Amino acid sequence: MHKNHYEVLIIGGGISGSALFYELAKYTSVNSLCLLEKYEALSTLNSKASSNSQTIHIGDIETNYTLEKAKITKRTAKMVEKFCLQYDLQNKIMFKHQKMALGVGEKEVHFIENRYHEFKELFPYLELWDMEKLKEREPKVVYLDKAQTKVRPEPIIAMGTDTQFTTIDYGAMSKALVAQANKVSSTSTNIFYNTQVTDIYQKEDKSFEVHCQDDSMFTADFVVVNAGAHSLFLAHRMGYGKHMGCLPMAGSFYMTQSHFLNGKVYMVQNNKLPFAALHGDPDILADEKTRFGPTALMLPKLERYKKGTYLDFFKTLNFDFHIVKIFWNLLKDSDIRNYVFKNFLFEVPLINKGLFVQDAKKIVPSLSVEDISYAHGFGGIRPQVLDKNKEELLLGEASINPGCGILFNMTPSPGATSCLGNAERDMKVIVDYLELDYDEERFLADLTE
Repeated sequence: MHKNHYEVLIIGGGISGSALFYELAKYTSVNSLCLLEKYEALSTLNSKASSNSQTIHIGDIETNYTLEKAKITKRTAKMVEKFCLQYDLQNKIMFKHQKMALGVGEKEVHFIENRYHEFKELFPYLELWDMEKLKEREPKVVYLDKAQTKVRPEPIIAMGTDTQFTTIDYGAMSKALVAQANKVSSTSTNIFYNTQVTDIYQKEDKSFEVHCQDDSMFTADFVVVNAGAHSLFLAHRMGYGKHMGCLPMAGSFYMTQSHFLNGKVYMVQNNKLPFAALHGDPDILADEKTRFGPTALMLPKLERYKKGTYLDFFKTLNFDFHIVKIFWNLLKDSDIRNYVFKNFLFEVPLINKGLFVQDAKKIVPSLSVEDISYAHGFGGIRPQVLDKNKEELLLGEASINPGCGILFNMTPSPGATSCLGNAERDMKVIVDYLELDYDEERFLADLTE
C-alpha cells in the first residue's frame, strides 16, 4: 500500500473541512483520515474571523429565511452551539450578544410584526420591541442626533433576544474541531499544510490519486473537496459540474472607532437581492467595535487578500452564452442593477464612506463619516454558484456528488453555521460508500437537541 494512502482524504482546512474531519474521526470506524490545507494554517480564508460577520445564523432574525428553511438552519446552528458547550468553549470562542431584526417604516413594521407571530413557536425566546423598548435596548437606532433628543420620524419595531449565543470565531472553531479529532485514538489522522492540490485522478481500482503543487502525491478510497471556490475549479478539471459557473462575491466592511451598538442589528432583506442586507455586528476581534456591512462586489479572483487566482476565476466562471443570460436576467431588474452599481461605488476611495453612511443611517440615523473607517483586511469571498442549465444564480450551498467516491462542496453563507450539518450529510455518504460503522446515537446525543 502507498505510504500516503488513506481511507478518506479531505481537501481544504476551513470550517467545512475541519467539521467533516472531526465527525469522521469521532463517530465512524474510519481507520485513516487525512486533511490537506493549501496554506500554512487552518482557516486563513473565508472561515477566518475577519472574513465574515462571526454570526451563528439560526434563522430567527434572518428575514430572507422561510419558516421551513429556518427549521433546517436552527438544527445545524444548534450543532455549532452544542459542540462549543461540549468542550467548554463558551465565552472563549462563542459569545452571547443582543440581536434583532429591525423594521423601519410602516411596511417593514407590519412585516416584522407578522413574522414575529409566525416564528414565535419555532423561536419562543423572541421578543417584540417597540420604539420605547428600543430606546433602552439600542438607543442609536431610535435617535436622529448623537445627543439623543430627537426621535426618528418613521415608525420602527424589532424582533430580538438577548438570551442566545450569537457570535463565534469560526477560525478558532476549526482549530478546536481538528484538535478534538486528533485525540481520537482509534483513527490515524494526518494534516499537511502548505499543500496545494492541482489535480485529482480516479484509478482503475476506483481509488483516487491526489497530486499537489510540491510534487507530493496521496491516494485515498474517498475524497471530499471543501476548498471554497476552488472546489468547482477542481471539479471542472475532473470533468464534473460543467453545468455550473462560479461568481466570486467579495464583501467589505466599515468599522466604528469604538463600541457603538450593543449587539447585532439586522435589516429587513429585499428578497430580490441574492446577497445579505446591511447589518451591524460587534466584532469579537476588535474589542466589540461595531462592524457595518457587508458590501457586495464581484471580484475576478477566487481568493481575497491572496496573490493570484485570476486565471482560476476565468476557468471556473465557465463563461458562455448561458452565463451572459444569467447576468442579463439579474441586471435587467432595476433593484439588482442599482444595488450592483451602488456596491461598486462603496469601494471607490473619497466617495465610498459618504455613500455607505447614507445606507447605514437606516440602522443608525445619527451615523456620520467620522464615526466609521474602511475595515482594511476584513471581508472575504463567497463562491456564488451559477446554474447554466436553469440559467439562474443558486442561493445557499451547492454540492456535486458523482456517486463514485468523491464530493465537491461550495458553501457560501451560511455555510459556516451549517458546517456540522453539511458534514453530517457527507459523513453518511462516506459511511455508505465505504461500509463503515457509524455511531448515530452518540452523534445525535452530542450535537442535536
